[in-house]
Amino acid sequence: MALRPPAPAAALVLAVAASLLTGCAADPPTVSPSGVDLLEIPTPTPDPDDFVDTVDNPWLPLLPGAEWVYETSDGRRITVSVAADHRDVAGVTATEVQEVVRDRDGDLEQEHVDWFAQDEAGNVWHLAGESTTYDARARSTGETAWEAGVDGAQAGIAMLAQPRRGDGYHEELAPGVAEGRATVVSLDGEAQVAVGSFEGLLVIDHTSPLVPGVVERRYHQRGRGLLLAETVAGGTGGRELVGFTAGSAAR
Repeated sequence: MALRPPAPAAALVLAVAASLLTGCAADPPTVSPSGVDLLEIPTPTPDPDDFVDTVDNPWLPLLPGAEWVYETSDGRRITVSVAADHRDVAGVTATEVQEVVRDRDGDLEQEHVDWFAQDEAGNVWHLAGESTTYDARARSTGETAWEAGVDGAQAGIAMLAQPRRGDGYHEELAPGVAEGRATVVSLDGEAQVAVGSFEGLLVIDHTSPLVPGVVERRYHQRGRGLLLAETVAGGTGGRELVGFTAGSAAR
């Protein structure tokens, strides 16, 4: 769900959470007063006592059993699902999210697994990630992984509890592996996708120094999450939601 560098074996549309930044190498800007002023972002050592068991942020609801299906502009299919599994990351119980990318023929191209947790204020943190790419014979051609607190990697924000226009933040910071940055562009965006036309959307621009010059704009609907992602600078392409299954909190 982070902005990832393109896979060497596939010209994949940049994937799953920065207003047009003046330079990708600069830190994301914030507007004061800002919803992120009191948070240390990124952080290598999140405090486990600050977190809750369920990720139910309305802009990024990661409830077990939830599934999003996207189609890209070049015919690929991306399935994102929330597993019932959890994992301890830096002492925090994290929710597992799986992302599978297939080409237009249904062949596996990429697999990503990311771990998220929500703090008491409702902010969702990105704590760890793993990625694998495959060739035409479904053989692994590359793997990357990072985890907050390991080898200098730090956790970042996947979604703010109360996003405000102009808020900028790191999504994670694992040098050379995952360095996503984001800026809130609008709280009143509009988008038309396969599942309908929507207003009142949260719009966030995503960049990374690992893919210089590329800006991916994402549109989130309250209660459903990501509806649409489109590359608005440094390239072309995008993905839109074609199917959604809501998850449910554990009882």
